[in-house]
Amino acid sequence: MGAQIEGKLWRGRNWSADAQGSIHDDATAAKLGFRGGTVAGSIHMDQFVPPLIEAFGPAWFERGALSLYFINATIDGEAVRVTIDAPRPRQTQIDVTMHRDDGMQVSAGTASMYDHSASALKRRDLKAVDPATLRILRPLAVGQSLGEYDVVADAARFGKLLAAGLVSDPLPWYSSASPWGGPIASPSLLVEMLWGPPMRGLNAAIGGGARVGLFGAIEVAHHNGPVLQTARYTVTANVVAVAESPKTESMWFDSNAFDTAGKLIVSQRMMLRFMKDSSPLYKG
Repeated sequence: MGAQIEGKLWRGRNWSADAQGSIHDDATAAKLGFRGGTVAGSIHMDQFVPPLIEAFGPAWFERGALSLYFINATIDGEAVRVTIDAPRPRQTQIDVTMHRDDGMQVSAGTASMYDHSASALKRRDLKAVDPATLRILRPLAVGQSLGEYDVVADAARFGKLLAAGLVSDPLPWYSSASPWGGPIASPSLLVEMLWGPPMRGLNAAIGGGARVGLFGAIEVAHHNGPVLQTARYTVTANVVAVAESPKTESMWFDSNAFDTAGKLIVSQRMMLRFMKDSSPLYKG
């Protein structure tokens, strides 16, 4: 094993503990077999940034990616630490991981610069199935659009999270001047921009009804970054695959954010899991 870079031990916070009926709500999570309301994987992604800047420099926010598969969920206040491989000269992709302070692995994947085509999630077998075999996600089709959206980061909400100390290992660039001018988006804020709006398209496609979802994997990749908190972007999203396990149905989708000139700024690949036990389609 080569040299490694360790991040700080940080206690991830559950931003959505009061979201009743979600996987972040203690009562709902416990009914589905979790120890308590879970901390979203996107929140933990912010913790990777300081070690990645040490490894690749600030240019990571311009052309860098972070690609993670989530292995075990954490609950509010549990301490976790990031470890990444220190890149060798001219190496543009490295392995990264996160563990709880007692050794439990939380996530694993890769970080890369410039070329993200061989990232952890791009290499992964998505184990796709015919949507007709599913119940929750049956209305979806590979390639299906989840819509096009005019998006600006919710900088006010993010600022409140920063002020409350709820953002994992934050950078000054998230709240004040950065090398690119104004404040930039952290990975967790990128996820909100690239996940939140397409969920309107997903909900329109699969209809209402009780169902509990959680992040199973996320990759955020800068192509011509960073994303500025005050800038306006066009976000598009498309279904990549649908799959299932004994306890879940899952969907993979890609999102892209373009600036007003039509240039691709940042992209995301996400896997969402939906708990079968939370859906009336699997009851009765």
